[in-house]
Amino acid sequence: MKLPVIKHLTQFIEDNDEDYILETIETLENLTEVPSLKDEELDVIGELISNMYGALEVQKMVKGGTAKKEALNTFMSRVLGSIDK
Repeated sequence: MKLPVIKHLTQFIEDNDEDYILETIETLENLTEVPSLKDEELDVIGELISNMYGALEVQKMVKGGTAKKEALNTFMSRVLGSIDK
């Protein structure tokens, strides 16, 4: 996951609507079923999906009253904490 991408997507959700992200996730998840995709292509799609889910999580925290910067930092700390385990 990349914080700048999540931050950008979070701003996109604020400016538009989270439905765009949810529909994009559905589309990308459907694309992963194409049998001719290479592993590298699946990795890129997976990274995009992960960043979008991350942005949705950050947006949920912001809606709950957490400051955007704090929400981003909290989310990334959770991600890094789960990697360390």
